[in-house]
Amino acid sequence: MSANLRRLILKSAGVLLVVLGALHLGVTPFIRQFIAQNAIADRVEWFTPPMLLNHTVVGILLLPLGFLTYYSASSAVAGERWALVVVRTSALAVALLPVTLSFVMGDRYFGAAPFLAATIIVSLASLLLLASAFWPVKSAAV
Repeated sequence: MSANLRRLILKSAGVLLVVLGALHLGVTPFIRQFIAQNAIADRVEWFTPPMLLNHTVVGILLLPLGFLTYYSASSAVAGERWALVVVRTSALAVALLPVTLSFVMGDRYFGAAPFLAATIIVSLASLLLLASAFWPVKSAAV
C-alpha cells in the first residue's frame, strides 16, 4: 500500500469520525422527541436521560478521536511512534464497533437494511483503517 494511499485513508477516517461526532451531537436534541413519540408514557422519563447522555458523550469523544487521527496521519505514515500509537488506537476502536454492536445487540437488528448497510460500511472502513494504521513502516528516528 502506497504512503499516499495510507495517508489519504487515515486523514479521511479522521474527517469522517469528526463528522460522525457532529452528527451525534446534532441529533441529540431530537432524541427526547423520538422517545416521547415511541416509548410507553411512563418509561419516557426513564429512557430519556441515558439516551441523551450516551449521544452527548459519544459525540464529544468522536471529535478529538477524529481530529487526532487526521492530525497524526502524515506522521504515522512517516513512521513516527507517537503517531502510530494514535492511529492504531483509533483503528482498533473503530474496528471494535461492529463486533461489539453485534455482540451487544444480537442479530435481530440485522434484518433492517439500513442497519445492515451501516454495519457493512463500518466493517469495510475499519478494515481499511486497520490496514493503513498497521501497515509495516520503518520507525522514524527518535
